[in-house]
Amino acid sequence: MNSTVPDPPIVVKIGGSTLGGNDTSLQDLVSLHAAGRAIVIVHGGGNVISEWMRRQNLAPNFVNGLRVTDGPSLEIVVAVLGGLVNKELTALMQKLGGPTIGISGMDGCLLQAHVANPDLGYVGEIVRVDPTPVNAIVAAGYIPMISPIAMDVTENSDHAGQPLNVNGDTAAGALAHAMGAERVIFLTDVTGVMDNGGRVIPRLNASTAVSLRNSGVARGGMLPKLDACLAAIADRAVASAHIIDGREQGALMDCVNGNPIGTRITP
Repeated sequence: MNSTVPDPPIVVKIGGSTLGGNDTSLQDLVSLHAAGRAIVIVHGGGNVISEWMRRQNLAPNFVNGLRVTDGPSLEIVVAVLGGLVNKELTALMQKLGGPTIGISGMDGCLLQAHVANPDLGYVGEIVRVDPTPVNAIVAAGYIPMISPIAMDVTENSDHAGQPLNVNGDTAAGALAHAMGAERVIFLTDVTGVMDNGGRVIPRLNASTAVSLRNSGVARGGMLPKLDACLAAIADRAVASAHIIDGREQGALMDCVNGNPIGTRITP
């Protein structure tokens, strides 16, 4: 493993819904890393969390694409995201030949958050990102696989220092911004951001994306993705953010190579 400081990384958000039979995303990530690109992965796992919640007779509940997380739900989130899903994805990457280290956003105080909306329970709003541990992993030649669990840094809170559930898209956008990433790519199960007629919008700038978000055209799970894209490209910290269909073979490689796919959002 080399220990030189790498070029700005490509931050990629993957989710359980993108890991289908035709999905080549993990192989694409391994290939990009083998070609010398710095890769940082943030993963989700919402479907797996919901499955385990139902096993415990807990009903999944979402508000504007964010999971309402009470105490029992938080235990499942931490166990599933920080344990089961993170280690399964780490194992898959290594089986494909990609040297990968699985961590959570709590490790090294990477993601720091507070509870912004008590109605959502233990859902964190990220207030600070310290990319030092991720930079060290990347510089050592590894691929970090990060679960979106943040440390609660709310002052005078009984829950301070404990985990908070953070939306994976939000985590990826914040991390990309903090690292000054080359780009951030969100793999999802739709072909991109849609207009009123259900057609993919190939390009958006920040102001148009804000208008689209506020108009109500984008809804549900697309809202945190759009917000994450806007957070990443704020202050031109990241040149571009991409929302693409991770179910398509070679989609990730096409995006990195500049082929038109999905929606590209620029400052």
